[in-house]
Amino acid sequence: MYLIFLNKFLYELFVMKFTIKDNVLLTIAQVAHINDLETYIVGGYVRDQLMGRKSKDIDILVVGDGIMLAKKVAEVLNIDPLVVFKNFGTAQIHYHSCDIEFVGARKESYQQHSRKPIVEKGTLYDDIYRRDFTINSLAVSLNNDTYGEIIDFFDGLKDMDKKIIRTPAPPEITFSDDPLRMLRAIRFASQLQFEICNETFQGIKINAERLNIISKERIVDELNKILLTEKPSYGLELLERSGLMNIILPEIVKLKGVDTVDGKMHKDNFEHTLQVVDQLRLKTDHLWLLWAGLLHDIGKAQTKKYVKETGWTFYGHEVIGAHQVEKIFQRLKMPLHEPLQYVKKMVNLHLRPIALVSEQVSDSGVRRLIFDAGNDLDDLMLLAEADITSKNEQKIRQYLKNFKLVRQKIIELEEKDRIRNLQPPVSGEEIMAWFNLPPCKTVGDLKSKIKDAILDGIIPNERQAAIDYLHKIAQEYGLTIDRDV
Repeated sequence: MYLIFLNKFLYELFVMKFTIKDNVLLTIAQVAHINDLETYIVGGYVRDQLMGRKSKDIDILVVGDGIMLAKKVAEVLNIDPLVVFKNFGTAQIHYHSCDIEFVGARKESYQQHSRKPIVEKGTLYDDIYRRDFTINSLAVSLNNDTYGEIIDFFDGLKDMDKKIIRTPAPPEITFSDDPLRMLRAIRFASQLQFEICNETFQGIKINAERLNIISKERIVDELNKILLTEKPSYGLELLERSGLMNIILPEIVKLKGVDTVDGKMHKDNFEHTLQVVDQLRLKTDHLWLLWAGLLHDIGKAQTKKYVKETGWTFYGHEVIGAHQVEKIFQRLKMPLHEPLQYVKKMVNLHLRPIALVSEQVSDSGVRRLIFDAGNDLDDLMLLAEADITSKNEQKIRQYLKNFKLVRQKIIELEEKDRIRNLQPPVSGEEIMAWFNLPPCKTVGDLKSKIKDAILDGIIPNERQAAIDYLHKIAQEYGLTIDRDV
């Protein structure tokens, strides 16, 4: 199917995005005409321009030699270097903040065990047919005789208008050929707030197990993009309903559902988790904090227990959850250094601020929170506040009011006691020298007692106060300082 718009419309829509001086699209069209190459703008750039979304990546489809056209354009625009990917038959130039990729039209076939296609030269229709979704299958002609035509073989414009994600080819073919497209369907639905049509969604459910042939890094990349959408729960719920979540993060799926004993039930921890992530996303685009929100309660499935006197309990779920975080990061081949340690820390500490506001906000408790959270304290407070999802509005207001008290107390104690990332005013080396001790447990115990005394407000965070306190507690160990300090 072809839908033809006036050249003037296309010119305003696509060309005027650039100044006349920098109009790279006109240059590409002219170079293609001189070299007798049938050429189109395709894919996400067309979709985004029609939807009024920002886009800096432009895909140019050539029915012929895409790399040759890229070289000719690079010569005209005096661009160096030209990046060529011979194995993929593509070339890329960077021009005034835009990445422009050139590729020859092709048709593809796949083997059952791999998502790497067998590629042959193809027509415009062949190339469009193999694309993932109809909204990404639109093409705009850059050819002289049809300049300005929008080619829409598969009703992508209608689907865009109806806000529908649908595959050009039968979904069982699209998703079996390249299972990553199942995650992309959900990511696009989440980013654009579109619906996945029933036939396409059924195709995802049928082919869910095919996701196992996709590299973990590609899977995590799509998960990251879903978490960074305006409302992550939309995509996360689609992942669960489709069966993909059970393959990627079964720990999250285990949170789903409600049990009842003696008429007492607990909240659906899966739904609670989605709400926490959404509430966090309103306040931050910190990816690893969003991961902490997603994983903060994963220990609940393992620790859930019904106690007749108190009802449902999840004692220690934060500790169990922190251990599970490490296993998840290893399984999904996620970064095992700072991001892992950060997410583990957030999961392990996420109950601490809530415990403070549930009781009287004590200086000692706040000092220990400041010390344990360190530079991540502000993030931890955001997570704790997002974790309040009660249906009792009065309860929520009271918690949030108490959180304000904790924040104020943090500011006061930070200014007064300098607790964050506290290093005791007396070093282990000094303790060994003063008491003529070798490296041993006693040295560590003395340092810990000084630290605890500062955190509990027994002594101020000052060197002389720490030395005086050391004199006192050393007597418990039968130690005396053998020199003046």
